Amino acid sequence: MKHKNTPPFDINCRRCPRLATFLDGIREKYPDYHGLPVEPFGDEKARLLIVGLAPGMHGANATGRPFTGDHAGIILYETLHRFGFASAAESHSADDGLILSNCRITNAVKCLPPANKPVGSEVNECNNFLAEELSTLWPGSVILALGGLSHKACVKALTGRQKDYPFGHLAEKKLGQLTLLDSYHCSRYNTQTRRLTPKMFDEVFERIIQLLGFNPKDR
Repeated sequence: MKHKNTPPFDINCRRCPRLATFLDGIREKYPDYHGLPVEPFGDEKARLLIVGLAPGMHGANATGRPFTGDHAGIILYETLHRFGFASAAESHSADDGLILSNCRITNAVKCLPPANKPVGSEVNECNNFLAEELSTLWPGSVILALGGLSHKACVKALTGRQKDYPFGHLAEKKLGQLTLLDSYHCSRYNTQTRRLTPKMFDEVFERIIQLLGFNPKDR
């Protein structure tokens, strides 16, 4: 596996007609919103890649940065900061100066889907971008999949068989020279119902540090 400098991304992508048309309407309704495919954010040489499902309507779709501006990013960025991956504990806007170190955040689907639910063909179409992005990771890197759909997208992108890699919180599997680690998604529903607690999320990042073999706070 050879490291490439820049994760693949196309802000003008219109491969999925339903998503492209939906975003056209969103930009008319919310002219100040980003309303386009959302670019991966963070360290281009990251050893940790966090994969969400898709941008949120009033979060990444509005700000143009993954997990920024909505509830899902609260526990994520606070945890990243505490474990040394982020320069700040809160993410408000794409120009707030927050920096990620040894970490990058992306989505399995780069465009906001209607009702926050991409269809299978859209996940598959965007999977080429995810596969290319995974190919930029250094050997020994960790992929953190947030939720079952993101997990499945990662397995597909790494050409694994889904039945060999079932999703489960804190489940981990080797795929080639990379480790895929799962967590429940840090959504409002999961955190408020305590399906995912701060302690459970801390355990995920404690395992990430063990797998990486270094503590970001020491770098």
